[in-house]
Amino acid sequence: MKEFLKRKNIVISGKRYGIDALSAMAQGLFASLLIGTILNTIGKQLGIVWLTEVGGYASQMSGAAMAVAIGYALQAPPLVLFSLVTVGYAANALGSTTLTGGAGAGGPLAVLFIAVIAAECGKAVAGETKVDILVTPITTILVGLGMAYLIAPAIGTAASSVGRVVMWATDQQPFLMGIVVSVVVGIALTLPISSAAICAALGLTGLAGGAAVAGCCAQMVGFAFMSFKENKWGGLVSQGIGTSMLQMGNIVKNPKIWIAPILTSAITGPIATCVFHLQMNDPASAVASGMGTCGLVGQIGVYAGWVNDVATGVKASITAMDWIGLILICFVLPAVLTTLFGMGFRKIGWIKEGDLKLS
Repeated sequence: MKEFLKRKNIVISGKRYGIDALSAMAQGLFASLLIGTILNTIGKQLGIVWLTEVGGYASQMSGAAMAVAIGYALQAPPLVLFSLVTVGYAANALGSTTLTGGAGAGGPLAVLFIAVIAAECGKAVAGETKVDILVTPITTILVGLGMAYLIAPAIGTAASSVGRVVMWATDQQPFLMGIVVSVVVGIALTLPISSAAICAALGLTGLAGGAAVAGCCAQMVGFAFMSFKENKWGGLVSQGIGTSMLQMGNIVKNPKIWIAPILTSAITGPIATCVFHLQMNDPASAVASGMGTCGLVGQIGVYAGWVNDVATGVKASITAMDWIGLILICFVLPAVLTTLFGMGFRKIGWIKEGDLKLS
């Protein structure tokens, strides 16, 4: 068996699945769902219909993009890689529902588990028969879709439980809500589950949406600045306006690097809710609550809410304090606080040289 696995390049290890596959999946998610949401948001704000349509198409292919990225990381042969398009699409769709048939937020998490299993099974049979062009894609697709039907809805239910925690937090007073929502949604942003989907499924707007934005920004901007020593300007941009999920592989290797952004989100969340009353009040932008600084979608959503409030008479005008709060919560405080926490953790040895380096 060991010789067979070695010949098939099937390496069962935490690094292969927890670091390589996870990091690649983050890039697939960014190249589809997140880019699509950015384009869709810009299109809506500027009234460019075709750009909104392009964003919609890109978002719809997120499952396929993530699965192919995972297959690429697992060094799957071409027939397996191409078959993962179907597997990823199905896993994402079924993971976005729950066991009771309602909306879920576990699509990306379902894709991770199912694409890994389907890819390894496809690799196992690839090149073993004279009808490889039939056997390999059939095996990959049947295994993947079978797993998707079996476990994807359960994963959707599990991911939605995170959403219930967020919903519970919105019923509390702003201080507690600010901490809980900011930390939970911020963590979800960096994990291989969709924070944007969680916020969209819950319709997370208002004060809770503002806390969610704060938590996401703490993770993205926080990791971008804390890891500047290792990743320079490329890392600053890819994490700061891309996704902090790129650090997931490093988090698996050293979970302590995650403490600084989480602490920052616990601070900026209640400041957002209690001091600046930061809200996401555009009804169509609940998904933006879970986007943070990714393509500045979170900030565009907050601004759209201000415009909506002014138009409906809820708000007299957009004030200087509104802009100060947005800039401090989304950019300044995450950069400063996370960097300071990071410096302290480096001094005590919790973060070592290279721990934050992106591959």
